[in-house]
Amino acid sequence: MNATPHKNFLKKYIKLRPGEKQKFKERRDLFLNDPFNPILNNHALEGKYKGYRSINIGGDLRVVYRLVADDIALFVTIDTHSNLYK
Repeated sequence: MNATPHKNFLKKYIKLRPGEKQKFKERRDLFLNDPFNPILNNHALEGKYKGYRSINIGGDLRVVYRLVADDIALFVTIDTHSNLYK
């Protein structure tokens, strides 16, 4: 699996604390090797994010992504669960 960040993702990523960035990098690497590793809790979304999927980064932090090809994920945004699903 390959991943590419959306500009919105990059804006939010820059604002993360260093520990959150490190946790993201660990989970990203896990995602790239096995997108459905149980630790990631990879699941389909509904509502305004229908057609997208989410993975857990740690604590309340989530990444929303969509597949743009069989092996390419577009990371759309990263934020807390409560901010994403208002």
